[in-house]
Amino acid sequence: MTETTRSGFVTFVGRPNVGKSTLTNALVGEKVAITSDKPQTTRRAIRGILNRPGGQLVIVDTPGIHRPRTLLGERLNDLVEQVLGDVDVIGFCVPATEKVGPGDRRIAESLDGYPRARKVAIVTKTDAAERAQITDRLLEVDGLREDWDAVIPLSASTGRQLDVLSDELLALLPPGPALYPEGVVTDEAIEDRVAEIIRECSLEGVRDELPHSIAVVVQEIAEREDSDLTDVYADVVVERDSQKAIIIGRKGARLRDVGAAARGQIEALIGARVYLSLHVKVAKEWQRDPKQLGRLGF
Repeated sequence: MTETTRSGFVTFVGRPNVGKSTLTNALVGEKVAITSDKPQTTRRAIRGILNRPGGQLVIVDTPGIHRPRTLLGERLNDLVEQVLGDVDVIGFCVPATEKVGPGDRRIAESLDGYPRARKVAIVTKTDAAERAQITDRLLEVDGLREDWDAVIPLSASTGRQLDVLSDELLALLPPGPALYPEGVVTDEAIEDRVAEIIRECSLEGVRDELPHSIAVVVQEIAEREDSDLTDVYADVVVERDSQKAIIIGRKGARLRDVGAAARGQIEALIGARVYLSLHVKVAKEWQRDPKQLGRLGF
């Protein structure tokens, strides 16, 4: 890249489930962050890398900002604050399908605490909204702050306006060389990506109170000698015995479904056939226990 290129860090903020991870994946062009309709799906700062002719965007996907009810929730909010203090551009996301509410206003006002970062407002999920809804959201979002560098409606699922957003974000970054080599889409460790795939599959179809209680730890990924199989051993961790029964399902049926769904994605990720061994373990009230949180990587 030439000296006139730009590079830097961008993050998207907003209430849980406004489409931040879906937007990150759409911009990067590959699934680097898991998605679900369950709030607080994202639990780590996941970096996705987008190379454009004019430079490189490093997109940091973070948890949704929320009122914490557990120690885990407090640590997720702390993580978001740390990321916001380090990035060059903050994209504030609001779905076109929902009116701007108190939570959106609170988050928009909190951006005052990050004066260094440029700020862009993004109206997401326009493919699911009527034209009048989109117009209303744009007006509502525009009125939240006076220092937006741009207000952009888009659809991550259809790709509409993604190029407009990426060009706008890149133009707001400081001049500089690429921060990652060409072809790298994330700096996530393979074990972490595999764990997230398993957690995403575990979230599918579970009750509303259960998603927050699910964590996944990959114990080992190893190629078999004299075979093209790769063994993956992982633990699905929950907080109560009743939750363990839900995850396993009747005669193990649900856990088998989770394993089958996850195995296909893991095979695509690592490029090899996979034997996936899942075990469900109980760690009592791990979301509130500092020692348990540390063991689980939070």
